[in-house]
Amino acid sequence: MANQSQQQHYQKLQQILKELPWYVEEYIDYKRRKLSAASLLNYCHDFKIFFSWIISEQLFIGKVQDVPLELLEKMTVQQVESFLNALQYVHNNKETTVNRKLSALKSLFNYLQNLAETRDLEPYLNRNVMAKVEFNEIKDSMETIANKMEGKILLGDEYEKFKRFIAQDYGELYKQNKKLLNFYTLNKERDTAIVSLILGSGLRLSEIVNLDLDDIDFSKYSARVIRKGNKEQFVYFSKIAMDDLQEYIKIRENRYKVEKNNKALFVAASMGPKGKTRRLSARSIEKMIEKYASAFGKPSLSVHKLRHSFATRYHSEINDVPKLRRQLGHSSIQTTMIYTHIRNDDLKTAVDRMDMPKEDEDNE
Repeated sequence: MANQSQQQHYQKLQQILKELPWYVEEYIDYKRRKLSAASLLNYCHDFKIFFSWIISEQLFIGKVQDVPLELLEKMTVQQVESFLNALQYVHNNKETTVNRKLSALKSLFNYLQNLAETRDLEPYLNRNVMAKVEFNEIKDSMETIANKMEGKILLGDEYEKFKRFIAQDYGELYKQNKKLLNFYTLNKERDTAIVSLILGSGLRLSEIVNLDLDDIDFSKYSARVIRKGNKEQFVYFSKIAMDDLQEYIKIRENRYKVEKNNKALFVAASMGPKGKTRRLSARSIEKMIEKYASAFGKPSLSVHKLRHSFATRYHSEINDVPKLRRQLGHSSIQTTMIYTHIRNDDLKTAVDRMDMPKEDEDNE
């Protein structure tokens, strides 16, 4: 599925590994079966920041890829804390981002101390400084996080209004602007299908981008996705989302002049006379949502906020946190629990139940 995207991540991963010490590549090889290439690439970006900091602080004189294991073993807690402070106060990383990067380093150091072995069956590291460093305490409670999120997602009748805005109202709003209107007319079925699918399933941006035609099961209203941790899962979506998706598929091949071997579900028109139709990129989808959100009068909306909107509506309608956790692909149920703190008066419809007649619900 989405082999091209996976290959691109793999190629980028191989390239960045050349810039990192040999033991990092060994760690990444150990993790390959457990994590996707995209996740491993994010780990490597975090490692590169850490090792570049070591060079900039002159803890080691030389190249990043030559930083020896002995230096890691002798690092002090104060030095690591200095690195974390640089992330937060120099690079303006949020506390959650600092925690994520620290988590990546803890995982690497744990591998070097407890899993990797020399030929003499000795650990690579006898001392693990990262085990002594604590994560930032996130001050906001779940309720506070939920309250902050509440004004930035779709609630109540905004859910239907935003979908209708993309399907038709945007064109009316900009009918005097020929350039905007032409671009909107070209892509409105596709854009409506993307937003409807996110609002009807809670899929992540990367999961939407990587969908192929063959991943959609039209009889079961489900999509096959590769979730975090490189896990395959079939995710259900609503009948409304399916209807919008089928409207897009009707025009996909002819309007975008899609070649037979292009299996990407969501595509972008070719650029130039010799250009080829290509898979719609993550950034293109982000910009598309930003455009509609601003015109709709809710500029804080993003792809991720649409996912939050789905989750909030799902919880208010079904009130089953374990099912919601699976639907969203969360590894921790604590992440899913945020949605139990969002006050939502919208009790109309969510996923397939949103579309069911009352008598069908009673027969379940």
